[in-house]
Amino acid sequence: MLRTEIVYKIYNKQINSNLTIYLHFLVKKKEESNLIGISADFDPVHLGHVDLIQKAREVADAKGEEVVIYLNKGYSANHAPFFTSFEARSKMALEAGADRIVPIEGLHHRLTMAYTVPIRIAMMIQDGVTDYIDAAEVNPKKIKRYASGFIRKGIFSGIPRSLPNRNVIRWYAVNEFLYQRFGKKMKFHFIPEGKINGEKISGRQIRREILENNLQIPESVAKVLPDSTVRILDEEIEKNNIPGQRNLDLLLSRLNTSSRHQLLNTAHLNAVAVEHIIQGRWYQAENQVWASLRQAGYGPVLSRLALSSVEENVTRREIYQLILDYQKQGIIPPDQTMERVIERAWYVASMVENGLTSSEAHEKFRDGSRTRDEPLYSFDAGLHLRNFELSSLKEGMEAYLYVDKRGVLACELKPPSRKVKSPLKLPGKMATYLRLLVDSQIIPLQGELVKRKRGWRIRLKVG
Repeated sequence: MLRTEIVYKIYNKQINSNLTIYLHFLVKKKEESNLIGISADFDPVHLGHVDLIQKAREVADAKGEEVVIYLNKGYSANHAPFFTSFEARSKMALEAGADRIVPIEGLHHRLTMAYTVPIRIAMMIQDGVTDYIDAAEVNPKKIKRYASGFIRKGIFSGIPRSLPNRNVIRWYAVNEFLYQRFGKKMKFHFIPEGKINGEKISGRQIRREILENNLQIPESVAKVLPDSTVRILDEEIEKNNIPGQRNLDLLLSRLNTSSRHQLLNTAHLNAVAVEHIIQGRWYQAENQVWASLRQAGYGPVLSRLALSSVEENVTRREIYQLILDYQKQGIIPPDQTMERVIERAWYVASMVENGLTSSEAHEKFRDGSRTRDEPLYSFDAGLHLRNFELSSLKEGMEAYLYVDKRGVLACELKPPSRKVKSPLKLPGKMATYLRLLVDSQIIPLQGELVKRKRGWRIRLKVG
């Protein structure tokens, strides 16, 4: 029943009125069947991936089971368009020895890896995957030791970049966490990362060299690819299917024409990013957008996720509702729930008011410190209105939140034939709380005009 719930939520299911995501289809199979799983991009399949599949084949043959590849579709795990089509990558994996392909779609232009990993592991466990194959540069015992610290603290996000194979550590830790939910978990098998002459095989380098060689496969690339991949790549190049690209016209149009509040309502854009996007207009090329996001402090992974969200018109509310759906199924770790994100913003705002810095407050929250009072999910903010604007206002009118070019929290009202803009008047703690929620990138905020004895107010609602 649990597995059915997961599939029903994520395959061809209408979420929040207009969100349809095609994420996963459960191929009909006997309930008792077991699988050996790999989760990957395979863009394209190289000799390191072949080693993974061969190890999976070895385990599968010993148990009389299937090798199943959970293959990312639509966008890569790092939120970029794929170089090679899903169909071609599926063919590559099957010819390298896999038995079956399961598509993973709809996640990687919506969610960070902290959320996609629990969702994918839950799918695999419920599908009957008993063994998981991965490659790691360090000793598997170290990976388990690193992961144990996060498991003990109940923290599965924010794993330091300094840790080697940090994503493998995340997978191992979340697998242990989900054991509490499902009563079963995958056994991990680690093999060394694929190398040629002591150098790690890099999919990014493979793609770069093919592009730099005018879509011809150079010898330096061919030697790290199985013959089947070379043949399939040549076929895809001949069909003009490579490289896959963004819908750049649509992306640039949205970035060039969207208002501040429209951009701020887009998932994975914070106020600083929105300001730099506005300042950087008029965009004619993707690298110009990247420059604006770099100025806003975005790294490569978050920049790709932000661009994918703009391209696919992903809203904060869509993300919020999607995560809540998975929370109800017990798939999202406690430190990543929407309630915890909001609670952290409330705590930091409270501690900043008491003299701590934001970074000090975040660290104390991570260590388990909490406030005695609960976060507010609804509160009022004052307005600065001019006399001639008052007659056009009506109670219940939607207030669109944004951050102006001075960094001030503000709202825009849209009565007939005019726009009314005003900064929000809030106590210091509430202003900090609201700004932290704005910069969460995923928490939706709503504003509504309400009439009070002392004048008009904006009723702000969180989530």
